[in-house]
Amino acid sequence: MATTPEARPHQGEARERQVRTLFSEIAPRYDLLNHVLSLNIDRRWRRRAVDLLDVPAGDPEVRVLDACAGTYDLSLELAGRKGFSGRVVASDFARPMLVEGQGKLRGRPIAPVCGDTLRLPFPDGAFHRAMVAFGVRNLSDPARGFAEFARILRPGGRLVILEFTTPPNRLMRGFYLFYFHRILPLVGRVVSGHPWAYSYLPESVKEFPGPQELAGMLETNGFQRAEWSYLTAGIAAIHVAVKEGTPAGRG
Repeated sequence: MATTPEARPHQGEARERQVRTLFSEIAPRYDLLNHVLSLNIDRRWRRRAVDLLDVPAGDPEVRVLDACAGTYDLSLELAGRKGFSGRVVASDFARPMLVEGQGKLRGRPIAPVCGDTLRLPFPDGAFHRAMVAFGVRNLSDPARGFAEFARILRPGGRLVILEFTTPPNRLMRGFYLFYFHRILPLVGRVVSGHPWAYSYLPESVKEFPGPQELAGMLETNGFQRAEWSYLTAGIAAIHVAVKEGTPAGRG
């Protein structure tokens, strides 16, 4: 399937405009397509991401940032955990996504903020934990985004990143690429009504650094002990990194 110029990931400020436009326009169908196109595997991935976040239970002072939060699925996974008594700040620069998901909050301790991950509107050391699902790939400058995560985290604070990647196994990679480039764009276009949003997705994955390179970027932008593992035969990867420094009080 030919890729239109609009679907090819842009650079710099043009990428920011492209991503904001895309997610603003597909917001009404975003949740449906997420679960349908992933065969609901994305729910399991989010549970794993929250497990690895290692948030202390029963601590009302804990603050967690969910960046590129979209319609709050990752925030809700954490806020619904037994024993969680802290606060989640859900940040996204596409306001229609936050508005679309508000009906799902139902009194959960989640505070929506319309904010850019490259310019987070929070003071240094404001959070004990940070997480992001399928958002780092859309940043025009991932290294700058990692530096922002390091800035807003307390020393010893943990960052968990969930992101698509390309499977290392040759047979799985072939199936995955066929689905990603042939099936997904077609289904996405029919269901969402958007002409290029679901062609952008495989193109953005294709150009995105692999897990090993991403771990290196984390370690050169304020983090230590950056570890990663594949999920579901390498369709996605999950990264865990710790901000440099010794925790002061809560980590």
